[in-house]
Amino acid sequence: MPTAARSANLVRFEGFEVDLRAQELYKAGRKIKLQIQPFQVLTMLLERAGEVVTREEMQKRLWPADTFVDFDHSLNTAVKKLRLALGDDKKKPRFVETLPKRGYRFLVAVKVPNAAAAASKAGVSAAVAVVGSTSATTVDAGVSPWVGRVAKLCCENGHSFALFAIDAPTAAERQKLDAADDDVGLSLMIASQSLVMVGDGTPLRILEVEQALARCQARILEGEHYGKTALFPLKVLKESPELNAARKPRQWNLTN
Repeated sequence: MPTAARSANLVRFEGFEVDLRAQELYKAGRKIKLQIQPFQVLTMLLERAGEVVTREEMQKRLWPADTFVDFDHSLNTAVKKLRLALGDDKKKPRFVETLPKRGYRFLVAVKVPNAAAAASKAGVSAAVAVVGSTSATTVDAGVSPWVGRVAKLCCENGHSFALFAIDAPTAAERQKLDAADDDVGLSLMIASQSLVMVGDGTPLRILEVEQALARCQARILEGEHYGKTALFPLKVLKESPELNAARKPRQWNLTN
């Protein structure tokens, strides 16, 4: 991946770097082990640094209604592991503050690089996704204004769910299996979660746009695969003005 493209996915705070796309945490260039649920908690807190993220909001995004878990124990464990990774102290928090019976708040400023400026300096050419009222299309330009925006998945032919590849090699393999009508191969890919099943109307945050292939990489923001990324054809995306409007005041605290 070009340096500018990677930089656009990095969030920084107090000596730490968070690679949102790879779902990895670094301190002073050293990768710190962090499991998926603690990372998802960190992502939610970073998105709304300085604000209270309630336990109910975390439950809705991290554990859907049809997921049977001990929510309180699972969340407490995830936050404990996050604090351990950050070297934080619950009694004297530097990063994650607990508000009893309410939720959590991220205490320090979060810095996000200007993706457009980074791409321009590196001479990176990318596609611009212009998301219309019914679908997404692409036009030639330097950097997509829709990177970071939220769109909704609109499954084709009125289906409630659809399968999507998590990366380019998986997408290529799926094409071969579809051409060969290999249902067993597809089942194995689903079992390994190389293909993820995403529901109609699921909100997706656009990370990258591939103009030539008319597709984008996006992060899944709800449901069983919350926090994961996959490749989505632009034609199945629909602009979500209400979600973007709701999230706008809660965007990253950008410091240049």
